[in-house]
Amino acid sequence: MDKVKNSDGGNVIEHSSANASTMNPISGQAILIQEVDSKKKLRKFIHLPATIHKNHTNWVPPIYMDEWEFFDPKKNLSFQSCDTILLLANRNSEVVGRIMGIIHRKYNELHKENHARFAFFETFNDEEVAVALLEAVENWGRGKGMERLVGPLAFSEKDPQGFLIEGFDEPTVIASNCNFPYQVEILEKNSFVKVVDLVVYQIKIPDPLPEFYRKINERALRMNPGLHVLEFTSRRKVKPYIYSVLHLLNLTFSEIYGFIPFSEKEMDNFANRYLFLINPRFIKLIVTDQNELVAFVVGMSHIGDGIIAAKGKLFPFGIFKIFAAARKSKQLNLLLGGIDPAYRGKGLDVMMGVKMLESALALGKTTIDSHLELEDNTKIRAEMEKLGGRVYKRFRIFGKNLNE
Repeated sequence: MDKVKNSDGGNVIEHSSANASTMNPISGQAILIQEVDSKKKLRKFIHLPATIHKNHTNWVPPIYMDEWEFFDPKKNLSFQSCDTILLLANRNSEVVGRIMGIIHRKYNELHKENHARFAFFETFNDEEVAVALLEAVENWGRGKGMERLVGPLAFSEKDPQGFLIEGFDEPTVIASNCNFPYQVEILEKNSFVKVVDLVVYQIKIPDPLPEFYRKINERALRMNPGLHVLEFTSRRKVKPYIYSVLHLLNLTFSEIYGFIPFSEKEMDNFANRYLFLINPRFIKLIVTDQNELVAFVVGMSHIGDGIIAAKGKLFPFGIFKIFAAARKSKQLNLLLGGIDPAYRGKGLDVMMGVKMLESALALGKTTIDSHLELEDNTKIRAEMEKLGGRVYKRFRIFGKNLNE
């Protein structure tokens, strides 16, 4: 992809062979695609969604301190194994869109793919701007030998992934995308097709717990006398198990679409990113008599209302608004879970599930959000449906061949 210098010294991406901008024949206004190459432009990139979603009822701002760290290659170690580009679309000197392009070299090597990704794609309802940004990333990926563009997908499945295609009226949960229907329509109109869907279940927490579920739990406890469910009331007592949890996650998530294993340093970053927000009562581990971790599940209270009240700022008082929202929230969001393959089929999911449901009830929760599950993960989906769960959101990752 060619670059030319703009008058302010920044790079302008040429997304057509002749021009550094696309001209709207009706309005006469040029669309200029610029690479984010300064702190000032990064600030515009990070804060643009707040303008686009100003009147979007369900949109939740990011935690801005976290955003600055995420987009900092010195702090986010994921940049080390990826080629990246951040782009802004400008019209009449106003920023009107953004997108990130990613080539995950490590993931491509593991999966024998030549795929580029797009993520953090935001525009107003303006197809010209959206297409200009997409074409810029397509050309960037094509210029690096990539054969396909997929997304929304960032560094891994732990980042927000997929565009919402069902459940637009439901509250947005942390680490998931909030988009308008028009963003999906623009992708479909421009030759992007489904790669995979991810579903989210809503489960009404039963009180009391169903008798059949308790019986399954009792049988699992009898069958596994050497296993113990650990529960926590302080984050300090959780910390010794963090690395074990993330190592087990590396093992159990190996077949998940978009997953890339944590390095040791990335484990530190991930733990620091989320642990302070999680009530330790929503962390359940199963260990052997030798204290070897074999299963885990982690959830957190829904904090969207608190982030909205704090306007995405933790300090000086935002953190208190977030914690207050967590205490008041009636919804528990599941984040992560896994069982060592050697221990699957032994009822460990139910052993942890019963404890999680009991904690949720004790803390006033009435519903559970399952977070994203691959549509073909029939075992997990069966467990959700066994408890009366219903699919209330669906996200889709799209793809487009770059050589056609």
